Amino acid sequence: MSYENSPPPPPPPGNSGGYGYPGPPQGAPPPNHLVWAILTTILCCLPLGIASIVFSAQVNSKWQAGDVRGAQESSEKAKKFAIWAAVAGVVVAILYVVFVVIIARNAQTT
Repeated sequence: MSYENSPPPPPPPGNSGGYGYPGPPQGAPPPNHLVWAILTTILCCLPLGIASIVFSAQVNSKWQAGDVRGAQESSEKAKKFAIWAAVAGVVVAILYVVFVVIIARNAQTT
């Protein structure tokens, strides 16, 4: 059998990513909340902020792989962890101010 005269294989249909995987979906990916994740990591609560960064980093890669649901779930988790980190940071700041006020009052009375 001669391969010289055989036609080339047809191109993959439409928006295919190759190897049987669908290509990236049309439209914009869900928001990844990366800025909020970084800010809450630096300013508020390190462990929750890191979790938020991890989930926000997954959004675009899942979207490009065609995993729309996974990208939306990662976006929601990134937002949720960023909010929890911000709330934890505010609570810690309030407790710190209360602690400083109590120490200052005790220092004045003695």
